[in-house]
Amino acid sequence: MDPAEVEFLAEKEMVTIIPNFSLDKIYLIGGDLGPFNPGLPVEVPLWLAVNLKQRQKCRLVPPEWMDVEKLEEMRDHERKEETFTPMPSPYYMELTKLLLNHASDNIPKADEIRTLIKDMWDTRTAKLRVSADSFVRQQEAHAKLDNLTLMEITTSGAFLTQALDRMYKLHTGLQPLDSTQSQDF
Repeated sequence: MDPAEVEFLAEKEMVTIIPNFSLDKIYLIGGDLGPFNPGLPVEVPLWLAVNLKQRQKCRLVPPEWMDVEKLEEMRDHERKEETFTPMPSPYYMELTKLLLNHASDNIPKADEIRTLIKDMWDTRTAKLRVSADSFVRQQEAHAKLDNLTLMEITTSGAFLTQALDRMYKLHTGLQPLDSTQSQDF
């Protein structure tokens, strides 16, 4: 899975909008949405919220956790703990990116929020590197990494897989085939 696929999955997360149009309930494969009445909040998938916002048909309401004070607490807690702490959403990074890219005018202190989310991402990435280093140094057979998000796993998965493959080859004495070697009969 690549980051674009993770972002696609994140677009299914429900967010609150305040529409400026009227529309009866719409029936989609993923579930019914609406009705839409001007000024009344309604929950919709992120993909629809972004589409409506781009067409100036709604105002997005930021998720409860997308608040500077709450994010500062989460960041500080993440820095203090040795293990990964639970994130406010399994798609916190993707939601923040999409909401701030398409609706920053609806989100108070958007720049501070962007910085705090980046700080948490950097802290978690550093923890993951330290965990991977410790895992490799101790030649462990398995590791338990609770509270990682799909994007964090996706971005570090390729590196970790390659590192473990090389470690396995070094440990077992397997050498990669050299295409320049010839076989003598």
